Amino acid sequence: MTTAPIGWPLLPVPDEQGRLSYPKTLAESVRESIRLLLTVEPGSLLMHPAFGAGLEAYLQSPNTLTLRRRLRDDVLESLDRWEPRIEVDYVDVFEPDDDAGHLRVEIGYRLVRTGEPQSIGVTLDLEG
Repeated sequence: MTTAPIGWPLLPVPDEQGRLSYPKTLAESVRESIRLLLTVEPGSLLMHPAFGAGLEAYLQSPNTLTLRRRLRDDVLESLDRWEPRIEVDYVDVFEPDDDAGHLRVEIGYRLVRTGEPQSIGVTLDLEG
């Protein structure tokens, strides 16, 4: 039986003693990977120019239905392409608390290895 690797951190940073640490669990590794995937701008990684959903590109954009749909599609495409350790259940993009200046991206997924449900979310400030 083949198991999904926990994975090497994309941007490892040594601790005070100069040691690099791995995520302790598969769930932590996947969560870290998704967080990076959401924030990395496509074209910014030398060996993986297509990596990233580039959420920062949506900042300072008008909050429209078209923007929310494009954002949702970009997140789904990036997760499907770059994170094989999960099955995406949903990606929701919505205004939290009827605040047009912010968008919330919620991702529900299951770990392929265990079937364990997980979720992660991020709030974007479109106005500033």
